[in-house]
Parts: sequence; structure tokens; C-alpha cells
Amino acid sequence: QNKKPFNVLLSRQNESRLNGVFVTVVSGGLAGGIEICITFPTEYVKTQLQLDEKANPPKYKGIADCVKQTVNGHGVKGLYRGLSSLVYGSIPKAAVRFGVFEFISNKMRDENGKLDSKRGFVCGLGAGVAEAIFVVCPMETVKVKFIHDQTSANPKYKGFYHGVREIIRVEGLKGTYQGLTATVLKQGSNQAIRFYVMTSLRNWYKGDDPNKAMNPLLTGLFGAIAGAASVFGNTPLDVIKTRMQGLDAHKYKSTMDCAVKIMKHEGPKAFYKGTVPRLGRVCMDVAIVFIIYEEVVKVLNKVWKTD
Repeated sequence: QNKKPFNVLLSRQNESRLNGVFVTVVSGGLAGGIEICITFPTEYVKTQLQLDEKANPPKYKGIADCVKQTVNGHGVKGLYRGLSSLVYGSIPKAAVRFGVFEFISNKMRDENGKLDSKRGFVCGLGAGVAEAIFVVCPMETVKVKFIHDQTSANPKYKGFYHGVREIIRVEGLKGTYQGLTATVLKQGSNQAIRFYVMTSLRNWYKGDDPNKAMNPLLTGLFGAIAGAASVFGNTPLDVIKTRMQGLDAHKYKSTMDCAVKIMKHEGPKAFYKGTVPRLGRVCMDVAIVFIIYEEVVKVLNKVWKTD
């Protein structure tokens, strides 16, 4: 006699979890798409500075000079070269990130539904690896090639679809998966650090009351802190990834070979090229994404009940 109510309860729990993951995926996708449109110029400048090798001599004297040369040569729209590849990729990237995090965290929460910081680290690592493999690596490869192509005397990519078609025609599908190892290491560490810090700060703020409401501005502040921590923690991996995905990637035999050559020819400082624009971009990125994500979740939860 108790079997039917138990099955009904179990079915409702499973449905609630599926609805929760669905809401998370949709919210993450919307947050990612809006965020990249706001912060892309900082991503463009960061990528250009990382591609500007010391061996060549440097084309740019710094952030301001990079912006000035780009605007003088290509207009303000030049700061948005490669945006399309990130817009097309940022929506599924954020959707995969938050969806996988939600899925894994549902398995790892304690009996009170709380997720401690160590488990948050593991969930973030899983989310980062998943987004790297399924979305980030091909998206970032196309973006870096587009940005690098703009510095050529005769740019060969006319637009997103033309660029992707040319990359695949010349290099095959593997041409969109350059630097996979570096990307997995970067994204895995990125999200592990961010979700660890975010989970720690949330748990500290909420204390013994998991239902305590958080002001969006506070969410943004916590997100900015988490973003800054990830920048200082893994910028060397980001530099290696960028070099492995540029038009000169053929110079490197592997991720390790790339790291060794950067150290040999440019010194340890080269591993932190683009740190300042990346810091500005990532702090805005993580803050905006978490604010939009949580606000959209609140709205969608009123439509799809997850309790």
C-alpha cells in the first residue's frame, strides 16, 4: 500500500531535478550570450597582446596602444572582430557549464541540500572539462584565428561562416580543436577555482540559513572575486592555449613544447601577457553571468516549479 505513494514521490523528485537542470541550462545560456556582447572588446585586446610575441618585435606597446591601433586601422568595429564565434559559442558554453555543475552538485549535496566548498571545486572542475571539450575548444580556436587573421596584411576570413569553412577545408575538423589539452586544463581549473570561491563566499554569507536571499550586487561582487582568483590562478594556461590556437600554432609540437618555447625565448613574464585586460574582462564576465543567471533562474522557477 505504501509502494504507490513512494513511487509517486520518487517520480516527482526526479521531475523536479530535471526541471532544475533545464532551468539551469536555459538561464546559463541567456547569461552567457548577454555577457559576451558586453565584455568582448576586453577579450579582443587580451588575445592580441598574448599573440604579440616578443620575438617579432612587439607590435603593441600596451593596452591603450592596442586599442588605438585597432580603431585607427579598422574602426571601433575592429574591437569586435571574432565576436560572432563567441556569441555562437557562449550560449551553449554557459548552458553546459551551469547544467553540468547543477547535475553533478545534485549528486554531491549533503542531506540538508548544502554543497561545501571542496565539493563545489570538484563540481566546477567537471563543468569546466565538459564545456572545454564540447564547446570552448572549437569556439576559442575559431575566435583566436579570426583575431590573429586581422593582423595580417591581407586578411583571408570574410566572416564567421566563411572562416569556419576555410579552416575546416584547409585543416580538417581537427583545425577547430587545436590546443585541446591546454583548453581542458584552462577551463577545468577556471571553473574549479570560480565555483570553489563562489561556493565558499555563498556559504559564508548564508551561514546556517541556506534560504537566505542574496542581493544581486552582492552576487556580482562575489562573482568578481571568483573571477579575479581564476585569472591569477591560470593565466599561464590561457597564454599557452592562445598560442596553440593562433595562426602560428604549427611552430609548436605540443602543449608542453609551447610552454618550453615561451619560457626559453620570452621568459616567465610572457606567461602573464594580457593579465590586466583579462582581469577586467573576467571579473566583469563572472559577475555579470552570475547576476543574470540567478535572476533568470528566479523568473523561470516561477514558470517551472522545481520544489
